[in-house]
Amino acid sequence: MAATNAKSVLFVCLGNICRSPIAEAVFQKMVADAKVADQWVIDSGATSDWNTGSSPDSRGLACLKKHGIETSHRARQVTKDDFQTFEYILCMDENNLSDLEKKAKSVQSAKAKIELLGSYDPQKQLIIKDPYYGSDKDFETVYEQCVRCCKAFLEANS
Repeated sequence: MAATNAKSVLFVCLGNICRSPIAEAVFQKMVADAKVADQWVIDSGATSDWNTGSSPDSRGLACLKKHGIETSHRARQVTKDDFQTFEYILCMDENNLSDLEKKAKSVQSAKAKIELLGSYDPQKQLIIKDPYYGSDKDFETVYEQCVRCCKAFLEANS
């Protein structure tokens, strides 16, 4: 169980089966390796409800496994409560950002800081493109971006 003063982050993409579960799994491993997992609440979600309850894309799972990372995440849609309970909501592209900002306006006492995960990328790749219609190489690119961004985000919040 996380400490009551734990930091919290929700990773978000359109369907919560490709980019955001990769980011969540990468960050989970990073905080575990840094021995600070007890200081974080970490989850991921979708702006849409299309894949609710589904496992991550098999190509994303294969990519994570190749890098020694496992996840048992099931897709879920972002809720109004998420804007009140998470400190950070980090999303993948401008459409996610716009959808989240719109939803946040309807939430009283929303406290989450909504940002693009790519804003933390030292290589300045602001957008993490959806690999769904792409190849295994596209999932690897997402993984590499998530590693860079999550490392910088963790450093900024340590």
